[in-house]
Amino acid sequence: MSVRSFRLFAVIAAASVTLLVGCAKKTHVATTVPPLPPPPPAPTAGLAASPDTVERGQVVRLLWDTANANEISIAGVGTVAARGTTSLIPQSSTTYVLTAKGPGGSKEATARVTVTVPPVATSSAGENDEQLFSQNVKDVFFPYDKYSVPQNEQSAVEQDARFLAAHPNYKLLISGYCDDRGSEEYNLALGENRADAVRNQLEQLGIGASRIRTISYGKEKPFCSQETEACWQLNRRAHFSMQP
Repeated sequence: MSVRSFRLFAVIAAASVTLLVGCAKKTHVATTVPPLPPPPPAPTAGLAASPDTVERGQVVRLLWDTANANEISIAGVGTVAARGTTSLIPQSSTTYVLTAKGPGGSKEATARVTVTVPPVATSSAGENDEQLFSQNVKDVFFPYDKYSVPQNEQSAVEQDARFLAAHPNYKLLISGYCDDRGSEEYNLALGENRADAVRNQLEQLGIGASRIRTISYGKEKPFCSQETEACWQLNRRAHFSMQP
């Protein structure tokens, strides 16, 4: 082989080795795959009733707690917060079902309340339904210029609801009243709000809306006509009367 031929052979061999090495490097390039994100956590839910056995007309408190959910509801109650309590007066034995839904799925929890029927209340001699109603259903009183049921009147509303639940044939009229301060138009609206606030709370406690009618008298037909705080307090009320 001539020197010139040898040099040409060496150049071709070197080029071939370089090409092979480059190809080998390309065939061994590693590909990195990012890890998959973890799945969202599944919801958790708990529901309890206290007490879980009552006589008809008694109050039951539902208590619940959930996590990892953004849609929470209780059948018969509606949409609720992630945790909380509410009071009810069930008319019959009921299984309450809580459903919690979130990105990780859904979860249900149940609480069973057994309702027993107490002995039928009988009126004493000469006592009619209206007398029984007036003796057991008490008016609700309000602070000045307010219509939300105050905390110290909550027990009165619950007692009224218990009596009405035990006497499902009774219908009632709730009349809203105000003291004589303020205009006639303003007090008519305030009286209506007071009657509606009591009606709404009775409905939340299980008294059917079809049994309740409301009206506002504002500052008309006062229970007391003296210009004193004690008298004004008597006029700031939601008054109950029995309807046929």
